[in-house]
Amino acid sequence: MTFHIITLFPNSFDSYLSESILKRAQEDKKISIKFYNPRDFAQSTKKSAKKMTYAERRVDDKPYGGGPGMVIEALPVIRAIDAAIGKKIKTPAGKRSVKIIFFSPSGKSADTAYVKSVAKKYTDIVFVCGRYEGIDARVKKAFKMEDVSVGPFILTGGELPAMVMIDTISRQIEGVLGDINSLEENRTAASDVYTRPEVIEYKGKKYRVPKVLLSGNHKLINEWKTQLQIQAKAKTKPTPSTKSITANTERT
Repeated sequence: MTFHIITLFPNSFDSYLSESILKRAQEDKKISIKFYNPRDFAQSTKKSAKKMTYAERRVDDKPYGGGPGMVIEALPVIRAIDAAIGKKIKTPAGKRSVKIIFFSPSGKSADTAYVKSVAKKYTDIVFVCGRYEGIDARVKKAFKMEDVSVGPFILTGGELPAMVMIDTISRQIEGVLGDINSLEENRTAASDVYTRPEVIEYKGKKYRVPKVLLSGNHKLINEWKTQLQIQAKAKTKPTPSTKSITANTERT
């Protein structure tokens, strides 16, 4: 699985992707992560210019129709996507193996079922990370892509959603977690877990592991875990008015 990330801020991924499971997954060649900065695909208007100035490498401009903030231009992003998977898009086999995801407020919810289907079907996934007031919508006309949202909240850009999806998709790949049974969605997993010692004491009060977990009765233990799952889902059930938003609305 290769993740291609279109972002103005590739360094923002460093701390998370270079630690723990995702680091090992890259070292073991289970996943590969590549970055494409739209600024590197800006083109100078001066043919004689040997090196572009910072101003010439800018890829944002004022929005048509007015409004606050700046909008990322379409062409630098289009060129970045083309550099990432252009050749694969053009081949018949590539059409079935490449997925482009555009983070959007009105996008499809990236739940477990969606993540599992993406992990199963594709070998190359492109994440288009917006910033500022967003990306010129003509990018979505140049390439077939899907709008996706990771939750009911507003972020300053698409980088965090991309990290979330890299994590959730990668763990579906056999060998990434070490033991495939570690996938919580494939077994009865409780929202509360415990380990040794059986009793801990803090500020004069003792806290014990639930007796059912010490019983050795796996039927009762699974029933206990299932009940916790039901309670957790009831607490987190979204209200009808909740709207998933992941696109940035903040100017930086």
